[in-house]
Amino acid sequence: MRLLVACEESGAVRDAFRDKGHDAWSCDYQECSADPTYHIRGDVLEVIDDNWDMLIGFPTCTYLCNSGVRHLHTDPSRWLKLFEASEFFLKLWQAPIAKVVIENPIPHKYAVTLIGEKYTQLIQPWQFGHPESKATCLWERGVEPLVETDNVYELYKSLPKKEAQRIHYMSPGADRAKERSKTFKGISLAMAQKWG
Repeated sequence: MRLLVACEESGAVRDAFRDKGHDAWSCDYQECSADPTYHIRGDVLEVIDDNWDMLIGFPTCTYLCNSGVRHLHTDPSRWLKLFEASEFFLKLWQAPIAKVVIENPIPHKYAVTLIGEKYTQLIQPWQFGHPESKATCLWERGVEPLVETDNVYELYKSLPKKEAQRIHYMSPGADRAKERSKTFKGISLAMAQKWG
């Protein structure tokens, strides 16, 4: 299968599929922090029509996610960025590819209206072997829903709140957005197992 992983600089999902023998490529404006051999640096929309069998997209969530909705009312410039982010999301979602999965946090009501569809599935890292929470939504077309592989909810519940919700409590810094957006290894492996 030819797989395009959009907006992924880590190579996590790409490499999980490559390990299963698929022709998987990541694409992002940033350099790949893993092996750059199978990474396209640039605009994913320029390669989206290159006969892919599947697309898994991780578009930037800054202007779409519920956690940032309050900023729309304090910074008017964010409304234009919301429209641009929604348009990009839809270009990925409506790509001429048989199987498409888009990942993002829980969207706010304006994003849902602009995207026009609610997500099909909500997953948590603790369903895939990581005792942490990070509500992650998936919009899925042409594939079956992801299935949990290693539920560690009891371990997650037993941890101190700041450890179990590490992503939420992450300190501000230059790499905060990059660290918060990384796909958990257990989720990457589950994607490759289910959809590969």
